[in-house]
Amino acid sequence: MRSFSNFAIFLLCLAILVIDMLAFYWLQSITQLLEMPKLRLSIHIAFWFFTIGLITAIAILKVRLDRIHPQRKHLLITSLYGLTVSSFIPKIIFIIIISTLYFSNYVFSEKESLFVIPVIGLLAGFLPFFVIIYAIFKALYRFKMHHLHIKMESLPTNFDKLRIIHISDLHLGSFNFRYHILDRAVTLINHHKPDFIFFTGDLVNNFAWELKGWAEVMGKMKAKQGKFAVLGNHDYGDYSSWETPDLKKSNFESIKYFYKKIGFILLLNEAAIIRKDQSELAIIGVENWGNPPFKKYGDLKKSMENVNNIPSKILLSHDPTHWAEEVVNQTDIALTLSGHTHGMQAGVNLKNKQWSPIKYKYKHWAGLHKEGSQYLNVNRGLGWLGFPGRLGMRPEITCIDVSS
Repeated sequence: MRSFSNFAIFLLCLAILVIDMLAFYWLQSITQLLEMPKLRLSIHIAFWFFTIGLITAIAILKVRLDRIHPQRKHLLITSLYGLTVSSFIPKIIFIIIISTLYFSNYVFSEKESLFVIPVIGLLAGFLPFFVIIYAIFKALYRFKMHHLHIKMESLPTNFDKLRIIHISDLHLGSFNFRYHILDRAVTLINHHKPDFIFFTGDLVNNFAWELKGWAEVMGKMKAKQGKFAVLGNHDYGDYSSWETPDLKKSNFESIKYFYKKIGFILLLNEAAIIRKDQSELAIIGVENWGNPPFKKYGDLKKSMENVNNIPSKILLSHDPTHWAEEVVNQTDIALTLSGHTHGMQAGVNLKNKQWSPIKYKYKHWAGLHKEGSQYLNVNRGLGWLGFPGRLGMRPEITCIDVSS
């Protein structure tokens, strides 16, 4: 919340107050049907108690933010974010639905309006509330395994039937050191006995202290031929103010060193060559490459210097925009793996239908894409950031079976 001005916080609190005043106006049309005055008064008091408490908490947090330890600060911000969303959205829907019904009440008789409008209005408010609560307390850690099968013509026959596990966007700080939760994902990964595990960035939210205790959990991941990773935009410490450049550098070095502790090879604008008998497979990893406001640390040309003559290539690049702008139809990289978008942690995932508001920002925001003989897979992320929930966009582990 440090990046928000006092005026922005004031506007947020004002918006909450205005929405709640409108919601309370329509709520009274429902509570007036109650024959018990004490119950009616209790509902009204509870309504305003929550509103005033939320606004007060946001104001206090803004005032005290600079004095709060980063760990506690993150927990407070995400908790308030969850409370605000779970309150704000249902009330807006409630206001829209009940206002529409009221001003279109010619559809109902006067007697029907006394019952139908309040019931539909309550459903319109409570249903989104319970859906959001489910997203926060249940769906957030319901890890989903996505199975993909692709044909990679450049893959040497020695590497045929290659199994890849692709994970991304752990944001370990958001787990609040609840190691047992991620243990379930590690068990699921190991159950599939992958040849490679590829992690495509955003290990942390911002700080190296978020990694405390996670080496034991992350180190349990097993792959027959290797574990590789690249950095995401959150791994550079760019989203915080540092007292000195050396502190930021130390934070960054600690994050990079963590990969050694867990047995991952961190590729920093470089490539690794996997040899099997006389065949070779290139694993290329670029640092974060994104369009503004995201920084371009990545250098694909440099990354490929030593592997240009190897026909079979797999690229790890955090931001999927990189694929369209520098990879597809410009290189011979057969498979690119990315993350970054989280699928916005909200959307629709049906068999033949995928939708999320993030599609209006990213053309390739989730799942498998193909142009010619080149593939891009965008992982929806295993962790979360900001809103502490996932609505129709479960945390993802991708299992990719590759044949030649």
